[in-house]
Amino acid sequence: MSKVLGSHAVSVDGYISGRTPAGVDEFGRGLGDAPMLFDWYFDGDTPSQVFDGFTLSEQSARVFDRLAARVGAMVAGRTTYEHSSHFGGGSPHPTAPLVVLSHRPAPENSEKQIFATTIEDAIAAARDAAGGRDVGVMGGALTAALAADLVDELVLHQVPVLLGAGHSFFQTLPEHVRLRLVEAVPAPGVTHLHYEVLHRGGTR
Repeated sequence: MSKVLGSHAVSVDGYISGRTPAGVDEFGRGLGDAPMLFDWYFDGDTPSQVFDGFTLSEQSARVFDRLAARVGAMVAGRTTYEHSSHFGGGSPHPTAPLVVLSHRPAPENSEKQIFATTIEDAIAAARDAAGGRDVGVMGGALTAALAADLVDELVLHQVPVLLGAGHSFFQTLPEHVRLRLVEAVPAPGVTHLHYEVLHRGGTR
């Protein structure tokens, strides 16, 4: 069976975006005041083989492209979807279709996107769309998938900055989720931390 994995750039104190200035609508702002979380996408001289326009360090390109090539479909929560301007009607991944976890109706420009109302249905739809490859999960859908014990791997691209506020990578979970470190790859401006999620009951 394909794997379900979550991957995101994150500050040392666990935020995936910074503060939104007072009086500014947070939707569509994406990173808030923390664009430095993704500087490593463009600070190197090794072009990504999956994402056009990304030039990473050699170390980061090796990790990033290996993960990106595994993904055949994406699942995102509705808040991430709104913050990202609906991904322009497409997906955050250049070749992987998007499933949105949401109880609200789909917007008019979502013909190329799939909507599901439960995390179990969203993961199942993504697996069907992935063509045997893995499923990437992001935003609130990741928290829901962790709570349902559906995530197999986590990759934190940890950037050496303390943001102090913003949007946390993880929302409240019903219980502890234990991890096993598989790989740690230091790279310029970021450390790539790859974890296996230890499923409740030992195996799935």
